[in-house]
Amino acid sequence: MKSLNVAVLGATGAVGQEMLKILQEYQIPVKTLLPLGSARSAGKMISFNGQEIPVQEATDDSFAGMDFVLGAVEGDMSRRFAPAIKKSGAVYIDNSSAFRLDPDVPLVVPEINGADAFEHHGIIANPNCCTIIALMAVAGIAKLSPIKNMIACTYQAVSGAGQAGLAELEQQMDAIAKGEKPVVKTFATQIALNVIPFIDAPYGNDYSKEEMKMQNEGRRIMHAPDLLVNCTCVRVPVMRSHSIAVTLRTESKVSVEDAKAAVAAYPGVKLVEDYEGRCYPTPLDTTDQDIVWVGRIRQDLTDENGLTLWCCGDQIRKGAASNAVQILKLLAEKE
Repeated sequence: MKSLNVAVLGATGAVGQEMLKILQEYQIPVKTLLPLGSARSAGKMISFNGQEIPVQEATDDSFAGMDFVLGAVEGDMSRRFAPAIKKSGAVYIDNSSAFRLDPDVPLVVPEINGADAFEHHGIIANPNCCTIIALMAVAGIAKLSPIKNMIACTYQAVSGAGQAGLAELEQQMDAIAKGEKPVVKTFATQIALNVIPFIDAPYGNDYSKEEMKMQNEGRRIMHAPDLLVNCTCVRVPVMRSHSIAVTLRTESKVSVEDAKAAVAAYPGVKLVEDYEGRCYPTPLDTTDQDIVWVGRIRQDLTDENGLTLWCCGDQIRKGAASNAVQILKLLAEKE
């Protein structure tokens, strides 16, 4: 792999910081690193490969000479800078939702549809975190028989709402321990000692935008335009790593034994049958690493062709930053 010039747009945020960490972990040969952010972030110092590098304010002229730009910003900022990134000749790997459903932009999980990345026209989209984790868990089974539909319930950590989500849970737990009333700012209601069964904005069909992402994005990633997914997204008082309960129905019957073997063999996935005396993973098991852990694979009691499973994955890493760096690595190695 040749030495690369890499910019990180949104370098001071939780995902941007993780991208910087993973670029170093994966030993990507970065010749020039350009951390970019808002005017408010400009001048802050970030550490990379033993150097202290100042964050620069992102402008349309920032991307000249870059090979790749990793995006860790909200959709509006992503759309704002995408034309300038494309004009510069860099490949933009975007973690926001801005381009995920654009038919001209590949939506990629390298282990599942990595070949799609090479069909890009300057932009590649990173899927939603729960979409990545759930599809990684079921992709091995889909190789045995196409998946017709899925019912998913997500249990999403507060870090999915960024640094503000982490801070709010910590502050509320501290307040409760002191006998004080928790302050609610980031979430719709108290998250400490509670769960919130609605994430993101309404979609317009009694579901939320977060809940529709698994179907809309899953169809593109799995090359399954008729895939049906019913999803309920729940915010839980967990710091990091999302958990998902999935019930799926395949075109032809897949036995539990065959499903376990397929999951165990799939790259980037770990089958849990006996881990520290239990048959399931937890968020703490999967925090700060890139493998999706899957357990409790069992026969669905409502459908002969159905299977039910439980999976956990670090949504900041594999659900966001690591997936983006893996796309970069895939393209750079090919070149």
